[in-house]
This record gives sequence, structure tokens and C-alpha cells, in this order.
Amino acid sequence: MLYGTMKLAIGGPLKVAFRPWVEGLENIPDDGPAILASNHLSFSDSFFLPTMLHRKVTFIAKAEYFTTPGVKGRLTAAFFKGVGQLPVDRSGARGAGEAAIKSGIDVLKRGELFGIYPEGTRSPDGRLYRGKPGGLGRVALATGAPVIPVAMIDTEKIQPPGKVMPKLMRPGIRIGKPLDFSRYQGMDHDRFVLRALTDEVMYEIMKLSGQEYVDMYATAAKRQLAEAAKAAKESAQAGAGDKPE
Repeated sequence: MLYGTMKLAIGGPLKVAFRPWVEGLENIPDDGPAILASNHLSFSDSFFLPTMLHRKVTFIAKAEYFTTPGVKGRLTAAFFKGVGQLPVDRSGARGAGEAAIKSGIDVLKRGELFGIYPEGTRSPDGRLYRGKPGGLGRVALATGAPVIPVAMIDTEKIQPPGKVMPKLMRPGIRIGKPLDFSRYQGMDHDRFVLRALTDEVMYEIMKLSGQEYVDMYATAAKRQLAEAAKAAKESAQAGAGDKPE
């Protein structure tokens, strides 16, 4: 009930304001479990995708969104619960990963749709980065659920990281055909199998999105960008200090 109310309250205005387009809705099963594996360009991805689907899709979100004190914190928690987000404690990398996997398995065992971003974080520059194999692969093989590749189009232009006010333009969604990984059943702890499965999904996402693929993790790319920005700032400050009075 809450999900339907929030979807109507948020999805209706989103459709009117942004007029998102979608291709491949026929690839979403009418019932039964499935994993939606999507690229991740913007915070708004988790709103546009559920808005355009006829079924509920559950994503995972930082636990902080659900535990912040005060009126604003309670409103934020209610909002994320209403749009189908599940809290995951990310205080420890391994613990966060295990919690996300368990959450995904639970959702799929209920016969529902589970949404996951294999890159693990938003792309820092609009390119598609290497998928992290643990979460996607283990959830898929533990449940036998099909993996449906999804490509978000242009959402990074609507709301780039750090920007609060969105730009009114049409984003798109392309949904690919379900991928069957039953040939790997029972091999959910084989790291080579997990890597192969994830790479196959990322290849399908790349074809759908048309993004340039980068064979490194987005988290590593973000660190490099942060370090480069810090070095540039320090260099500029040093240069300013060398100027004559």
C-alpha cells in the first residue's frame, strides 16, 4: 500500500515533468523473481526505473538514510521505505556486502524484483565501469533468478552528482532480454564463475546504453579523480605562494 501511494505521488509528477521513455518493458516478467542489473548514472535512477515498471522493484540503500534523527531524518526514512529501498549498514565492507546479498536473496525468494547496480556506485564521468562480481553473481546463483540488464540513459545530465535542482529533459530506459545463468548453478563461490557472469551482464548493459566501457572499478576511478583534484589544488596554492608581493 505504502509503495503504491509513494509511487503514485512521485511517479506521476516525474512522468509529467520529465516524460521518460522506455524500451523493452515486455522483458519484465509479469510475476516471479528477477534481478534488474542496471548501470548507475544518477541518484534519480532509483526513482525513474520503478516509476516506469508495473511491478514493485526493491533496491538497497545506505542505512544512514533510515537512521538519521530528527523530523527530516524520519521523513527521509519514510520516503525510502515507501519507494522500496532496503537499509544496508556499510560500516564494514564485508559486512555490507553480506547484508546486501542476504537482502537480495530474501526479496527474490518472495517472488519479487530485486534491483542492483553492479558498478557499486555512481559513474563519476558517465562511462560504464567494471561490475563487482560478489553481489550480483552470488544472488543470481543462490536463487536461480534471471538477470535482466537495464540501461539508464541521460539521467546524469538531469541530476549530476552534487547538484540538487534537476534539469528538465527526457531520460530513457532500455531493458534487455533476461539472461539465464543456470549453467553455473551451485558455483556461487567460484570467483572465476562470478567474474564471468558479471562481465557478461556488463557487456549487455554496455550494448544497451552505448556507454564507453572502462575496465576498472568506479570506486577506484573516483579515488583517482579526487587525488588529481587535490594535487591540482595544492599545485595552484603553491604557485600562488611563489608570486612576488
